[in-house]
Amino acid sequence: MQAQSQTRTRVILLIAVGAAFMSGLDLFVVNVAFDDIGQSLGVGTAAGPSMAALCWILNIYAVVYAAMLVPLGRIADRYGRKNIFIGGLALFVLASAACALSGNVWMLVLFRGLQAAGAAAMTPTSLSILMAALPAEKRMAGVRMWSATGAVASAVGPSIGGLLAQISWQWVFLINLPIGAVLLWFAVRHVRDTEHNPDATTPDFGGAGLFAASIGLLALGLVKSPEWGWGSFETIGVLAASAVLALIFVWRSRHHLSPVIDPALLKIRTFMWANAAMLLFNVAFAATMLIVVLWLQQVWGWSALLTGLAIAVGPAMVPITVVLTNRFLPNVSPPRLVTVGALLFALGTLVIVMSIGNEPNYWLGYFPGWVIGGVGVGFALPNLMGGATQGLPPTQTATGS
Repeated sequence: MQAQSQTRTRVILLIAVGAAFMSGLDLFVVNVAFDDIGQSLGVGTAAGPSMAALCWILNIYAVVYAAMLVPLGRIADRYGRKNIFIGGLALFVLASAACALSGNVWMLVLFRGLQAAGAAAMTPTSLSILMAALPAEKRMAGVRMWSATGAVASAVGPSIGGLLAQISWQWVFLINLPIGAVLLWFAVRHVRDTEHNPDATTPDFGGAGLFAASIGLLALGLVKSPEWGWGSFETIGVLAASAVLALIFVWRSRHHLSPVIDPALLKIRTFMWANAAMLLFNVAFAATMLIVVLWLQQVWGWSALLTGLAIAVGPAMVPITVVLTNRFLPNVSPPRLVTVGALLFALGTLVIVMSIGNEPNYWLGYFPGWVIGGVGVGFALPNLMGGATQGLPPTQTATGS
């Protein structure tokens, strides 16, 4: 009986990690294939779409994914996480197939939006399902492994995307079909629904719409500001509308019987501080990653495939660090590991700044600092996620995730 339970737990871990990996991988492989997609759809020709239209293939994913994460997590907490997870996974797979069959840019944009909605459904539910399947003493290690999959996706995504794009850009979407089919088969057979209250008050769908619109407008303003200009009427108007909707959402959440985000959730100190730290760390991490990619391609003149291989070493350090942390430092508190990770990431970035030059000097100017930074990310991000979810009530794990 115990052996069956352990086997099921491993299967659940595989499902949760696999879903997180697939949604993360799709973002990176599409980025690498972006130029090939544009050439295939006729960007730059008289009858073809504009580059601004093509950019919506990337932008729509960011906008919809950011907007739908919390509302879908809240719905999963109310109506059951298994059904929302399986529905999101199925939508992601079907939308991937539709993306590959798209004949013009706006069809592709539409199906990318559906892809993002599926990813937004399966991301928080996969973590909450994993947490429910693990005993309390193993949840931190499980959350660390789940968090590390994003780094693995960023490590192998550019390389896989470059290889698939050489065959055909459609394969960056078709790769999701076999992976998704296997995950769906295991999920239907092995995932049990987690704790929820079917008699609870219906969630505030109006508030969910306000929240989704606010986050969607914020993401829209950020991704379009380079084109519109930061001081333009469009950018200021979109960001102002986002702020107004956010204020209305906060007011509504304080007065509704079943708000999308329970104000009590925000009173959990570990949850609040971990989220604040995660925001700051991710801003620094994303900025560093962008600058490094631009430097390798625009200053050193490296191709997208070579750049992907070069940056893979940093994210590859994350799962290695997580495995070693779970093995040798299981009892060290997350805040201490996060502090060590943040300092290592800062040190690695400083080493790169002091060593990198205008001429390619990968092994001495880039590699050492990127490895140090990758180890820092391996300490920081998984433990921030673990610390944030550790004190969540069982009925709100998907929303909190």
